[in-house]
Amino acid sequence: MLPQGALNNYYFPNNLHVDWSLMIVLYPYITGLVAGAFVVSALYHVFKVKEFETFARFALVASFCFGLFAAVPLLFHLGQPFRAFNIFFTPHTTSAMSIFGYVYSSYMVLVMLELWLVYRKFFIEKANSTRGLQQLIWKVLTLGVTQTSPGALRWDHGLISLFAGIGIPWAFVLHGYVGFIFGSVKANAWWASPLMPLIFLMSAIVSGIAMLMLMYSFIRWRSGKPYDLAAMRRLMDYLWGLFILDVAFESLEVVYMFYEHGHHWAVVGPLLTGKLLGTYAIGQMAIFSGVPLLLLGYVVLFDVPDRRFIKIANFAAFCIVIQVLLMRFNVVIGGQMISKSDRGYVDFHFEWLAREGIIPALMILAAPFVTYWIVSRFLPIFKDDAISSSAAGSQ
Repeated sequence: MLPQGALNNYYFPNNLHVDWSLMIVLYPYITGLVAGAFVVSALYHVFKVKEFETFARFALVASFCFGLFAAVPLLFHLGQPFRAFNIFFTPHTTSAMSIFGYVYSSYMVLVMLELWLVYRKFFIEKANSTRGLQQLIWKVLTLGVTQTSPGALRWDHGLISLFAGIGIPWAFVLHGYVGFIFGSVKANAWWASPLMPLIFLMSAIVSGIAMLMLMYSFIRWRSGKPYDLAAMRRLMDYLWGLFILDVAFESLEVVYMFYEHGHHWAVVGPLLTGKLLGTYAIGQMAIFSGVPLLLLGYVVLFDVPDRRFIKIANFAAFCIVIQVLLMRFNVVIGGQMISKSDRGYVDFHFEWLAREGIIPALMILAAPFVTYWIVSRFLPIFKDDAISSSAAGSQ
């Protein structure tokens, strides 16, 4: 028996704040865009989906730009960011975060090799058609090889397909392991689910496809160039099917806990109907899952006029981008709202200018798009870009 008044000075919850903030929300979100964009490129190079020829280089460049900043949120989160290199100097095979360093760096090397092969012919053309400093830069990018042949181009094409084939499972590992990290934390009722890696992976693919749709539509609208509507419609076919699976897995996780009605649901149930009611039940599942499911079903199943299709498809893609961002927030932040004692819940307060505040998060999220804009000034992304670029080089 405890003496009378022994619990007077003990309070719940026993953790006062959320340790993993917006940067840890942003980190899996950007890695998801990396994986999703790469899958679209691989659908053309590996699975020969002819309609995606328009998106092949575009998706690969976008995946590279997102990949450059995938680990930046982690560096902002660390108190000593330079210690991040320790995962390479002192690797630990039982640490998922240590393994991430090797998975991430090897994936980026693979994407850069594939990009170099895709643009090698263009680098050679520019090296032979420019003078001075520009020629030197382009020659460096050709690695000193300024001549090519049909046989060499066939080898390049074969290696591109090989790297794309290797990159598909590597991209899945890159993002699926994030879900593995959360799912392996058995002490947290909201995370302890074997479905977590699959949920993260499916949401990554749909977010990458949706973001590509938004980027492509904006770029073509801004430049005044025609849309490849056949490619866009096929992309929406894939997006709808994959998003159905994504929402099904996300719903199945909660339905299973509700049906089991065990200890986990006693903690998760009040969380979903309380602090996460707006972001999860209303935002993620009702509005930003239900609306795009209906809209995508409409544009996929019916013969929608082109102008209406573009508007509806882009609105649905925007909803999916927001849905996945809310999913990351609800998992990362929502899971930490459960106190470590499983008695009570922790509050989360947004900050604007703090190291992990809203403004720094928005700046990091904008960085891949700025990088893409810079890269697109020098490399032809679409076929009509290649025509204008080669014409400019010959003048």
